[in-house]
Amino acid sequence: MKPVRKYGLLIIAFLLTAGINAQVKDSLKGWTLTDCINYAGDHNLQVRTLRLNGQAAEQELLLARGLKIPSLSFNLSNVFNHANNPVSDHNLVSQLTSSGVYALSSTLVIWNDNFINKTIEQRKLSMELANLQVEQSLNNMTLQITQYYLSILLDKENIQYFKDLVSTSEARVQQGEIFYKAGSMAKKELLQLQAQLASDRYLLVQIQNAIRKSLLLLKQSLQLPADLSFDIATPDTLVVIKNLLPFFEVRQAALNNFPDMKIGKISAEIASLDIVKASAGFKPMLSASGNLATGYSNVLTNAVAPKTGYFTQTGDNFYQRIGLTLSIPIFSNYVNKVNRAKATIAYKESLLNWQNDQLVLSQAVEQAYLQASNAIQSYRAASEQLNAATESYRISNEQFRLGAINSYDLLQQRNQYVQAVQAFTQAKYSAVLQQKIYEFYLGQPIRLQ
Repeated sequence: MKPVRKYGLLIIAFLLTAGINAQVKDSLKGWTLTDCINYAGDHNLQVRTLRLNGQAAEQELLLARGLKIPSLSFNLSNVFNHANNPVSDHNLVSQLTSSGVYALSSTLVIWNDNFINKTIEQRKLSMELANLQVEQSLNNMTLQITQYYLSILLDKENIQYFKDLVSTSEARVQQGEIFYKAGSMAKKELLQLQAQLASDRYLLVQIQNAIRKSLLLLKQSLQLPADLSFDIATPDTLVVIKNLLPFFEVRQAALNNFPDMKIGKISAEIASLDIVKASAGFKPMLSASGNLATGYSNVLTNAVAPKTGYFTQTGDNFYQRIGLTLSIPIFSNYVNKVNRAKATIAYKESLLNWQNDQLVLSQAVEQAYLQASNAIQSYRAASEQLNAATESYRISNEQFRLGAINSYDLLQQRNQYVQAVQAFTQAKYSAVLQQKIYEFYLGQPIRLQ
């Protein structure tokens, strides 16, 4: 093996190994919410398809602009013909002839009631529309990923809590066994503690299963490979804001900046241009054309007359033509009339769709504001409830240790504490989610870190 080839193979092997190691490293580290959103924006199949639609719209714009410049084509033909041709009054001669034509042609539309200009304007709007559809898809995907991500964080916080709960229950069972052996606890109370431990372990398994399911949903939403291990990063803190921005301010920002509104507006503008283009069908069209052409003819076999040279013929036959054509529509079997009527109807439909989009977005912002407000209030109430339940459970634990209450009373306080913790955790993540969604309508990117 040559040294250069040998070293080349070694370099390729090193790069492949480095790529695999990098992929494994990336798969093992926790993905932040920003990582997930950025990855989906770069790799989501629907988004990539919409970006290709934008590239196609760009080519359509280039095609429309090409209508304003003259076309140019060159045609070359050569025909061989065999026939018995008369050479005198009574004689026929079998002859093979060859003839060719060379023509350079050009056409240009001079005036067509701005049909071409309106087509170019439409293509520009279509390209802008395609880019907005990419942004719209990214927005929808961002909200979905955020919901999955916070759902996983909720389950992860719960699992840590239930692990601590299982550890506490195990300690209570061990303490109960000591009391039972000492004769200070009834068998029934010990069985209650053991049943509670089994229940806590069951809930822990349920939470672990919920995390795996939520991770799978997020992984599928990101369209990650099935063999790639995946986990998310847990932020240090999640802040629940105290006050929301005014609803009317956020709604106006969404109506001004959200791609859904711009899509509706541009769609109406495109439809209005269709009316102008359809009206051009009633107007005359002026076009220019020109030709440069020449040709030759030659008898290859049994020629009677002397042959004329190739360049002599092409020079003598060279001709030039330029002209104007005015096309005036008189009656088109209602084609132009129907086209304009259909374009007008489509424009009115696009206006109604735009108004409906404004209504839907306004309702979505209002709903987000209401949900965020309710979630923040629920979070505050759950926080107060948790503080009270925590203190009550702490006191009950101390009373149980001193023998002042039995296991039944302790379990009652414990269940109230468990419910308070679960309500607080659920309220916290619900408040963060609704808050982020509401701020998203203002145009702020969703971030947790």
